Amino acid sequence: MKRLPRLLFALAVISPQVFAAAMPVTLYKSPTCGCCEAYVSYLNSNGFKVNAINRNDMDTVKTQYKVGKLESCHTTLIGGYVVEGHVPVAAIRKLLRDKPDIVGISAPGMPANSPGMGEMKPGTLTIYALTRQQSAKPVVFSVE
Repeated sequence: MKRLPRLLFALAVISPQVFAAAMPVTLYKSPTCGCCEAYVSYLNSNGFKVNAINRNDMDTVKTQYKVGKLESCHTTLIGGYVVEGHVPVAAIRKLLRDKPDIVGISAPGMPANSPGMGEMKPGTLTIYALTRQQSAKPVVFSVE
């Protein structure tokens, strides 16, 4: 059993895409959302294997996973974390690598410069931490 964590760590160091493929990803989305489909394609093209689940009750999903005011159109579960909205893969990999004590990360709203929403512009997208005790002022996780 001790070999599995070492193997997963080795895979993460050798190839982030191989590591991503080994980790289950569940994405909850509205059945009519085209940008959510584009984001699923983005994750798949970056080595993640996404199980997309259509839901007509996304407000319930967001409440269940404690997204709060940092909501977007879809909610993703990966590695024990919530990834809300159009978060770039670089931020997801940082989250999975650093393992901070937070609920997850979010690109709130539907930013035009995010994956699945048009041309990405590196260095312009603020990703926020979904903290256990959400405050009035969001905590920045990274800028991608």
